[in-house]
Amino acid sequence: MDEMEEELKCPVCGSFYREPIILPCSHNICLACARNILVQTPDAESPQSSRASGSGVSDYDYLDLDKMSLYSEADSGYGSYGGFVSAPTTPCQKSPNGVRVFPPTVPHPPQAQHHLLPHTGVLPPVPRNSCLTCPQCHRSLTLDDRGLRGFPKNRVLEGVVDRYQQSKAAALKCQLCEKSPREATVMCEQCDVFYCDPCRLRCHPPRGPLAKHRLVPPAQGRISRRASPRKISTCTEHELENLSMYCVQCKTPVCYQCLEDGKHSTHEVKALGAMWKLHKGQLSQALNVLSDRATEAKEFLVQLRNMVQHIQENGVEFEACLVAQCDALIEALNRRKAQLLSRVTKEHEHKLSVVRDQISHCTVKLRQTTGLMEYCLEVIKENDPSGFLQISDALIRRVHMTENQWGKGSLTPRMSSDFDLTLDSGPLLQTIHQLDFVQMKVPAAPILQLEECCTQTNSATLSWKQPPLSTIAVEGYILELDDGTGGQFREVYVGTEMICTVDGLHFNSTYKSRVKAFNSSGVGQYSKTLVMQTSESFMTVCVCALSAVAWFTFDTASAHPDIILSNDNLTVTCNSYDDRVVMGNTGFSRGVHYWEMTIDRYDNHPDPAFGIARADVMKDVMLGKDDKAWAMYVDNNRSWFMHNNSHTNRTDGGISKGATVGVLLDFSRGILLFLINDEQQGPVAFNTLEGMYYPAISLNRNVQVTLHSGLPIPDFYTPGESEAAGSVC
Repeated sequence: MDEMEEELKCPVCGSFYREPIILPCSHNICLACARNILVQTPDAESPQSSRASGSGVSDYDYLDLDKMSLYSEADSGYGSYGGFVSAPTTPCQKSPNGVRVFPPTVPHPPQAQHHLLPHTGVLPPVPRNSCLTCPQCHRSLTLDDRGLRGFPKNRVLEGVVDRYQQSKAAALKCQLCEKSPREATVMCEQCDVFYCDPCRLRCHPPRGPLAKHRLVPPAQGRISRRASPRKISTCTEHELENLSMYCVQCKTPVCYQCLEDGKHSTHEVKALGAMWKLHKGQLSQALNVLSDRATEAKEFLVQLRNMVQHIQENGVEFEACLVAQCDALIEALNRRKAQLLSRVTKEHEHKLSVVRDQISHCTVKLRQTTGLMEYCLEVIKENDPSGFLQISDALIRRVHMTENQWGKGSLTPRMSSDFDLTLDSGPLLQTIHQLDFVQMKVPAAPILQLEECCTQTNSATLSWKQPPLSTIAVEGYILELDDGTGGQFREVYVGTEMICTVDGLHFNSTYKSRVKAFNSSGVGQYSKTLVMQTSESFMTVCVCALSAVAWFTFDTASAHPDIILSNDNLTVTCNSYDDRVVMGNTGFSRGVHYWEMTIDRYDNHPDPAFGIARADVMKDVMLGKDDKAWAMYVDNNRSWFMHNNSHTNRTDGGISKGATVGVLLDFSRGILLFLINDEQQGPVAFNTLEGMYYPAISLNRNVQVTLHSGLPIPDFYTPGESEAAGSVC
């Protein structure tokens, strides 16, 4: 029962409901909390009178003003009461669940009295012209002369809360302790309150009128409380009358006097007991369906948890395989590195050998030359002319010969110090950079292009394509047809083309066809089955797909010039700070269609709009500003529906990077609704939709989204009467 606890807590105080009342919007709130959030409106102005007086402020303007108040003062916690321009700015606070709450306009009663009010049945007077705003749906409600007594008490919810608290409480606690409740020691059967000793002495003294009350142990009091008879509800219009009938038109219990002279006198009424049993049966049936969904969800969670285990095991195995492959590449690179280093070493040794030989040779010659020079200098020093002339010719010849030995080339290195080897690593580096995983999967099922498929007399032409998001390589296609009498399929074409004409078919016969793709990994799944009718002597295009879905992309031709498309026109952004519109390349006029958009980038909290539009919608304003578009615009906290610049149904819950926005268009019911992260956002957005509509979106440069079309209808939604899905390009 722990999951039920949030259903039993007040959206204002965050605690369990105490004396809950039912608001006209079907939401619940504590009686004390309702009084705390009352707002006193101007004497001569109320939400209804202001709107009825033609002051120029429409219903949608109230929502806009409310939105502005939430953003004012940098959302510091101060805001105006939505809908009243002249109302003073009032500090506001937030409840534990994030609901914005206005403080009371009158002083609080003392704390002890606050706890005693529900039991005495006395409420302080409600100021005139008081207004109450539902903390969940933000609907404004003006109180009449009866004040809060005009709202019926939710005794069923009160009983459920009581049973839940009793089942959860190990020891009964005092109901009047302000901070940390102490264990109760007694219970007053008349007050129906559990007391600890200090609170009993302070709030329930054993004297005066309270002396006659019977105090029992807490355990006995719990048993007596459970065994107490069911309280009989009284009419809010006629407090002395019990509720005995049920008004079918107003969907509310009424008393006998309401039928005599009240507003229900002309309405259809039924016995309260009969309607009680009927609605219990309906709720039980709805719970059975919901229980089946919950069972499916539990099984799905088990499947997901098993997938986590499989993913972990497969991840470890895949990582080990990747490490082994990279290690093999590194080992091969090291072997090649050793071979190249060996070549460099040989070249290095060869250069050193040549240079060393040249050094040795030059050293010997230089020593001989130096010796000859020193000897010649000594000879020149001699003073004997005849002796000098005897050897001078020979010495001159030797000097010239030695000089010639140092001629051209002898003083030039025989080997360059540079290495003439250059490692060509460019192709290998490019290969390493291109190293990536290969999708070794079979191809996805092809999509038959219905607009290009036709029959003529006894021949049929079929055309198909791969899904837009498929990145798996395809080597060819296999086209199959049956025999025209519902027999076995047979292959009529195998090849790489994506269009084929089959001749020689029987006249006036019905054929079924399908196509599948294949690659080196295997054969993929079949496409949807296509039913074709051949004719006697005239052309027909009577082609219908079984369980067809509509695939589309964004249309570049009709998009605003500031729109930027990529990823085969599936991803869109904008280069302008202003909102710009782009539409899909396929229009819808019948069937049920669902598509989603993933938020790839979301900066500075913009308001992108998603929806549908006519072909002539304005492209330079937010989607929904004119009467040609129906849209939901959303920021990081909440969303609004908009058509013809009218804003409706503000709903909490926004978007961020990675969020998914879904659009469901059902022509069988003529409605449009939206989803955020697989949860329906608000009520049905628009109805009575007829004609041709195109998927559309408006955004600025702070947003980038990717389209996913041709998706199945969400499980929670049940379409109207069956009608073949149709698309017009």
